[in-house]
Amino acid sequence: MKKPETKRVIIIGGGAAGMAAAVFCAEAGLDVQLFEKNEKLGKKLYITGKGRCNFTNACAEEDFLTHIVTNPRFLYSAFSGFSNQDTIRFFERLGMKTKTERGNRVFPASDHASDVIRALEQRMRSLGARVYLNAEAAEVLTREEAGSGRQAGKTVRKVCGIRLSDGTAAEGGAVIVAAGGLSYPSTGSTGDGYRFAQMLGIPVTSCRPALVPLLTKEAYIPELQGLSLKNVTLSVPCGKKRRKTFSEFGEMLFTHEGISGPLVLSAGSVIDDLSTPLPARIDLKPALTEEQLDARILREFEAGKNKAVKNVIASLLPAKLRPVMMRVAEIPPEKPVRDVTKEERRRLVGCIKAFPLTITARGTYREAVVTQGGVSTKAVNPKTMEAKEIGGLYFIGEVLDVDGVTGGFNLQIAWSTAHAAAEAITADEETEPAEAFGTAETITSAKGEDGGRRQS
Repeated sequence: MKKPETKRVIIIGGGAAGMAAAVFCAEAGLDVQLFEKNEKLGKKLYITGKGRCNFTNACAEEDFLTHIVTNPRFLYSAFSGFSNQDTIRFFERLGMKTKTERGNRVFPASDHASDVIRALEQRMRSLGARVYLNAEAAEVLTREEAGSGRQAGKTVRKVCGIRLSDGTAAEGGAVIVAAGGLSYPSTGSTGDGYRFAQMLGIPVTSCRPALVPLLTKEAYIPELQGLSLKNVTLSVPCGKKRRKTFSEFGEMLFTHEGISGPLVLSAGSVIDDLSTPLPARIDLKPALTEEQLDARILREFEAGKNKAVKNVIASLLPAKLRPVMMRVAEIPPEKPVRDVTKEERRRLVGCIKAFPLTITARGTYREAVVTQGGVSTKAVNPKTMEAKEIGGLYFIGEVLDVDGVTGGFNLQIAWSTAHAAAEAITADEETEPAEAFGTAETITSAKGEDGGRRQS
């Protein structure tokens, strides 16, 4: 980025996208002020990936967008400008060692999400970006002015700052909204960015929890609580009129009221209709065809003719799953193998290859990794993240109607969109500080000596 004259950029939100935007803007020589309503930065990042923070995915760059569920084409320019490989190099430049695990998931080498937060925060501090904690934005301020260039002769609307919840204001010629979505509300994600957009007349699409556990109706599911399955295939109908099928290989687990884990989270993002129950199937032995599985069961039966069937299948299934499988396949568990009929064996094969579940609902935002829906991509320039109708206003990260499957793809959306916005602001020579509102210096003292709001 070229270094322009100093311009003031206000960032709402100190999560992944907001911190990255602050670094990118500060590296370009901009005057950066970041406002975070929590008492510390990166609260959601801290719990991402069970505290390990899967911060991107190292898949081939040409394949990356195939993992974006909603509006992948919108992300094309931003990802081209700052890819997953750029992200890895960026964090390593900041001194954080990284490692890549199964599924191309990239983590800090330490397995500590705090390292990601620390790298960004230290870089912000070293560049002079100012961070204000316990500082909740209430609205984005705009003004009308005469247009220039292609908009000469027209009246245009531009941002000029923000007002905080206590009534104080901060001026700035560019405002980046990085307020997150609705997922994990305990971390501060309470839909503030959607409210700002709607107050300014910018459309927001309907939202729902994504990458979220799924609820099922079968009475036997609570018996399987805590059971983790690896190397299985989950299949769920999806798409309009359920003509498509989500079918992927990986890991999942049973909860007290349904299913969760990587496979399930990804499935939940592509299921678009749960107005009626949705049949799902788990292939517990995807490496075997039904014929191969039947042959293996026959060999097991031959070797244990006088044993109870529940004991003979011990080599095929986890202990917790066996009694449930016997009921689903309608085979008495104490029945001697020599008495098992061909039809019963056929049912057993069928149930192992297509263990039945009925999905009835998604989990809540309290459990959701991301939000599906948000600020309409039709209202935002995909190259710059700037609102089409309001100059100097940018939306980045989860607040946008863009989301991906699990595996580091959603955090990459944050990094790429943050970089695109920073590039655009840096290149915009017309961005100037507003004059009508209080400065950040005023804001830091607004709470007095009790230390309520403070500069980090």
